[in-house]
Amino acid sequence: IAEIAAAKDAAVDHLEELFEEFKRRAEAAGATVHWAATGHEANEIIARIARDNAVKTVVKSKSMTAEEIHLNDALEAQGLAITETDLGEWIIQLRHEGPSHMVMPAIHLSRYQVADLFTEVTHHTQEVDIQKLVKVARRELRPKFCQADMGISGANFAIASTGSLGIITNEGNARLTTTLPRVHVVLAGIDKLVPTLHDALRIIKCLPKNATGQAITSYVSWITGAVPCQVGPDGRKNMHVVFLDNGRMAMARDPEFKQVLRCIRCGACANVCPIYRLVGGHKYGHVYIGAIGLVATYFFHGREKARNLVQNCLNCGACKAVCAAGIDLPTLIKEVHARIQDEEGHPLYSSAAGAVLKNRALFHTMLKSARLVQRPVTGGTPFLRHLPMFLFKDQEFRALPAIADQAFRDRWEKIRPRVANAALKVALFSGCVQDFVYPEQMEAAVAVIASKGNVAMEYPMGQSCCGLPLLMLGEKKAGRELAAHNMNAIDAQGFDYIVTLCASCASYLKHGYTRLFKDDPAMAYKTAQFTARVIDFSSFAHDVLGLAPGDFTGPEDAVTYHAPCHLCRGLGVTEAPRALLRDAGLNYIPCEEEDVCCGFGGTFSVKFPELSKELLGKKIAHLKATGVAAMATDCPGCIMQIRGGFESEGTPFAVRHVAEYLAERLRKG
Repeated sequence: IAEIAAAKDAAVDHLEELFEEFKRRAEAAGATVHWAATGHEANEIIARIARDNAVKTVVKSKSMTAEEIHLNDALEAQGLAITETDLGEWIIQLRHEGPSHMVMPAIHLSRYQVADLFTEVTHHTQEVDIQKLVKVARRELRPKFCQADMGISGANFAIASTGSLGIITNEGNARLTTTLPRVHVVLAGIDKLVPTLHDALRIIKCLPKNATGQAITSYVSWITGAVPCQVGPDGRKNMHVVFLDNGRMAMARDPEFKQVLRCIRCGACANVCPIYRLVGGHKYGHVYIGAIGLVATYFFHGREKARNLVQNCLNCGACKAVCAAGIDLPTLIKEVHARIQDEEGHPLYSSAAGAVLKNRALFHTMLKSARLVQRPVTGGTPFLRHLPMFLFKDQEFRALPAIADQAFRDRWEKIRPRVANAALKVALFSGCVQDFVYPEQMEAAVAVIASKGNVAMEYPMGQSCCGLPLLMLGEKKAGRELAAHNMNAIDAQGFDYIVTLCASCASYLKHGYTRLFKDDPAMAYKTAQFTARVIDFSSFAHDVLGLAPGDFTGPEDAVTYHAPCHLCRGLGVTEAPRALLRDAGLNYIPCEEEDVCCGFGGTFSVKFPELSKELLGKKIAHLKATGVAAMATDCPGCIMQIRGGFESEGTPFAVRHVAEYLAERLRKG
């Protein structure tokens, strides 16, 4: 991944020079090379090539770049007959649909739907057998190759040093498209330029594995210049290469977004996205789908198309973890969201949230006031009942927790351990949820840390919300102010560690704050001192305190685990919490899709409750399937979501923080 990222970054910095070198080499080999600034210009160039060569029929191999500029529509408007020859692309062309996936465009269809479609097209009843359906497509498409005047293909690579093009496919259609017609047009994004063959081969080693799980695709084709052709001018094929800009050069010059051009189009970011897996490509995206599509759409098709798409993100980090080019997709998605709001104006609810959260006194006063007014709707339980639905529309799929009777900050002086000759000094960061909703989790952590007897703990009263909700809302300015407030409230140099029980807080404090101040030299040192000390509770308990089986006692109760997104991916912490559960004498039972998001996503679950509900339902089903009735996790947001879901359906199931399980099993004395 690091090698691919470095190579692509180096190429992106020199795209214009690489284009000139490619153009010189390719034209020396008989091809004609074009630069298209926009999608419209690319369509015009290709239409002109067709007119100049009296083209009537066109076959196309798979090209997302052609989808990006709606090439088929443009050529059909010129009276040309276009046939997609990739099996998936042909299927969706017949259905008059766009692709639902970059690699597998017809993945949303069943074999039964395809059989019905082929029956309609061929006027013969087709069997529901995949191999036979493939043969139908082969029989129908083969004459098209032989009759076509022009073949249009994409390219995975454009090698500047030789003027060569590389195409990797799993069907033979691309080779037929590029060889049989007398005119061959290649349409490729300018980002497909690489300096050497070695750079392309490096990507080939990775792309098939990430895209389809293959070691290598069925076909790897290399084309250099115009090949011999009996019906072509001068006995050679009429070959054109059209490089498309369409926002790519603007992206290349943007320090924040240039990394997007590393994308190798494997589609893996869609495969692991909980939202995409739930709703599919047609609901999820515009032309490009998955996490990469949320970013690319802004540059390729404008903010009008990107405005709503960019909100389809849980910030779970699965896309970043799987990206073969190491693109920080979650961060870029939120950056696009923030930019759109800066350009168009911030929604009232978003601006209001920013104003409240960055004002600690106001925010905490509101939370304490909510504790008083909630009494009529709690029904004597720790959950809100009889909610006014105009405030919490469609949130009935989970029971929401009530504000605690007393915040952790108000309990601190009573429970604060006094430690003489401490070996370590730590600051406790609670975040807003564990301070005001689940203070018992913080108390459990204090008990666990105090059990070692050599750790002095402080709870800086000036701390407030970590600021992650503001990132989700696109409120960067307010987010920076809140981050600066928290770093002022917690003097990092006075502590060895800043410990938090919230995985989301830990990840955002550690990585989010660094990003917020990366362009502010005056804050850079202070931020680095702060973030270097941030650690999640499980890592601190396991790796720093060194808690072991001898520290615990109790029966071997069975418990499963949910891995919070921001712990397992945001911080890369996977073993520590599970080891702690085992060391505490608990029988840890793994759960299916343990590290898949529960659907909370902070403000996401409020804005998109129907999606949050479906994801929560899947998570609860997997937890039940373990056969146990207790779950541990490291995130209060996940606890809120999952505990609320079990409560809403009336299923007894203990959902608690890892710290709570450890605290109740500590060996006394």
